Amino acid sequence: MNNKEIFIEHIDPSEAFGVHNQNLKTFQLHFPQLKIVARGNQVILQGTESDIALFEEKFEHFLQHIRQFGNITEQQLESLFLGTLQKENSPSTKADISEGGEVILYGNHAKVIKAKTPNQKKMVSLMNNNDILFAIGPAGTGKTYTAVALAVRALKNKEIKRIILARPAVEAGENLGFLPGDLKEKIDPYLRPLYDALDDMIPADKLKSYIETRVIEIAPMAFMRGRTLDNAYVILDEAQNATDLQLKMFLTRMGPNAKFIITGDLTQIDLPKKNMSGLVKAVNILEGIKGIEFAYLTFEDVVRHKLVKNIIKAYDKSTEIKLDFSKYRE
Repeated sequence: MNNKEIFIEHIDPSEAFGVHNQNLKTFQLHFPQLKIVARGNQVILQGTESDIALFEEKFEHFLQHIRQFGNITEQQLESLFLGTLQKENSPSTKADISEGGEVILYGNHAKVIKAKTPNQKKMVSLMNNNDILFAIGPAGTGKTYTAVALAVRALKNKEIKRIILARPAVEAGENLGFLPGDLKEKIDPYLRPLYDALDDMIPADKLKSYIETRVIEIAPMAFMRGRTLDNAYVILDEAQNATDLQLKMFLTRMGPNAKFIITGDLTQIDLPKKNMSGLVKAVNILEGIKGIEFAYLTFEDVVRHKLVKNIIKAYDKSTEIKLDFSKYRE
């Protein structure tokens, strides 16, 4: 008898095994001579070499289908064993998936979440080897979306236990009192872009559960004061509107096994002139510290409507204070 361990990567094992391990039970029906045991993120096999080899082939096709489409139906699983399920690993499909960017994860309804531009890919690469990343660039360059995708991937891969997403709740001081409603109703409009990104990546029912159990927390950055953020992926969005003291407070919340991404646009600082943006100071004093990296995105990274690039270029030409991003281009 031979033994084999198969590790499940880039997929939540519970999604692969199905409710009450139903998918695994279906595999067992088609491989009655194999002993199949699920343990954590691995499947342990015991049986003949030929049975194990055939199981591996079918199981890999099964995993590839889930990676691309997020789930598999009972009928599709049966089609897999009949050999009629379209192979998601065919050369043409692979080209379609990889064309235009590096896949970070698969979101809702098989949506492919990619790092599409060179500097978005740089964000992904830098976060593989560092714990703090500043992603700086104009609107529409995918800073926040890429950061959230990296956090969701880390959660799905069980690299961290929670995601914390923060923003300065209101530009220039977080003054919420004049807004109608309770605290949640006051701050939600300022956090909407973060919800929108999550909606693309996590099914609605699961996202609701994650938020209710605080696996995913979305809050104004002022709520971070006094906390230690550990075993977490933490994103501070719109950091250009944090003061020096606020950003220092935020960065010093970092606990063990945490990764921080700070995103901001230095051309859209809404703080009163008397308050220096904490992001401006951070760029000047933190570069060169091991474990902290900076990714600078430009109008060339814009992934919104093609006119957005031209709008950004026009504003850059007309402003009295021009920010020169050219030195940061590859």
